[in-house]
Amino acid sequence: MSIQFFSKLSQNYIEILEDNEYYDTTIEVGKDPNIKIFRAHMIILCHRSSFLRRTLTSNKKNNDVLAHIKLSNISPETFQIILRYLYGGVFSLDGKDTLDIFKLLAAADELLLQELVDYLQKYLIENKIEWMEQHFELIHRTSFQSNNLSELQQFCTDFMAKSPEKIFKSLDFTSLSEKSLISLIKRDDLQMKEIEVWEHALKWGLAQNQTLISDPDTWTDDDFKMMENTLQSCLSLIRFFSLSPKEFLHKVSPYKKLLNHQLYKELLNSYMDPDIEPNDSNILFPRNLGISDNIESKIVNLNIISTISRWIDKVDYNSKFSYLRELYLPYKFELLLSGSRDGFSPKRFHELCDNKPNTITFIKVKETGEILGGHNASIWESSSGGWSQSYYNFIFSFKNKVEIKDSILSRIKNIDKALYHYEYYGPAFGCFDLRLSYRSDISKTNQFNSNICKQANYDKRIRDTEDKFYIEDYEVFQITKK
Repeated sequence: MSIQFFSKLSQNYIEILEDNEYYDTTIEVGKDPNIKIFRAHMIILCHRSSFLRRTLTSNKKNNDVLAHIKLSNISPETFQIILRYLYGGVFSLDGKDTLDIFKLLAAADELLLQELVDYLQKYLIENKIEWMEQHFELIHRTSFQSNNLSELQQFCTDFMAKSPEKIFKSLDFTSLSEKSLISLIKRDDLQMKEIEVWEHALKWGLAQNQTLISDPDTWTDDDFKMMENTLQSCLSLIRFFSLSPKEFLHKVSPYKKLLNHQLYKELLNSYMDPDIEPNDSNILFPRNLGISDNIESKIVNLNIISTISRWIDKVDYNSKFSYLRELYLPYKFELLLSGSRDGFSPKRFHELCDNKPNTITFIKVKETGEILGGHNASIWESSSGGWSQSYYNFIFSFKNKVEIKDSILSRIKNIDKALYHYEYYGPAFGCFDLRLSYRSDISKTNQFNSNICKQANYDKRIRDTEDKFYIEDYEVFQITKK
């Protein structure tokens, strides 16, 4: 058994710091007129800070001469606090204003005191968010000049992604480092229209090449090559397929020499012929604009919601590239039922979903991860068995939550048999086309155990197999126009 007497040890080391008799190092700290000479001990400094070890080693003289170094970027007041930490492991923020705390962080970073850096970053993020937003330019400039302030860099990137309009009004966007710019425009949640992202990237590139004028019609091939080299890490992060045809024509085509030839050809084709399949599997999905539009779903994401909303409103829904366009989110999705929350019985389905118009059902298939579902423009009912009409219903499938491009849309072809209502069924589109149902002879659990997806009254089959399936979860939403 070992006992640790750190408190007394810390006190003794602080006493060594305050003792003027046995020092072997002097440190000149600050800038004129605020300069102070500190006395210290090389062995402690070298073992506590790799920066000070490197600096003292490079300035070391013979044994009879005191080692002397200068730290002009740190104020004496800040260094006094740092020294007490180095000697005694003692550190207090009592009575310090936020700017002083930030100066302590900058000093700790310069001296490579990672333990202190991590503590102060966490403290500022957890306690001083409002101050950091008000002094964003200082925080951003300082953090991206260092390789050790990753948490502050992440704070800056998060803030810029969430509120880019505030940043571009208060900060010279073109002064961003390439690292900062890339960390921002790679974000899926950057709250900017894609055309604005493209225009700001161009503006940033021009600022790095001040010999260029802004009109690309005057550029030579060498000018385009110079700009392409400047933006080479940014171009692959622009979601060009999210742009409208008008934006592409007027804002991108004048710069086509900046883009990879195959990419430009694909872009052009996507606007000219909606039936052409995208070839590049690495094409980025549109950004998640409007975080408030997030829906309470464990099964689908905003890209699927956008796709289904296009199908409902018949907006660009025939294009093979529609899932790559800017998110289309005109509807509010209100969760009526979640199987994992409310259960998987026909009774609960009818209790929560009957007589509510305009619903969307999502079903996640157990083991395969497929997402099946349908849009009911009418209502669900409980009955002993009966058909109902609907002109606007459709069913659909997605391979999974990520593979949007392989989706299948199947619209109603026999409007008299769009829905089938039965007390032992859940959602039943065309009775066989997509149905969740319960059979007592299979199980006594009263849960969906006889689920079918077999084309009959809708125009396409949405699964590769007609085998019965089991569900991992399902959700029903009622949708309304915003």
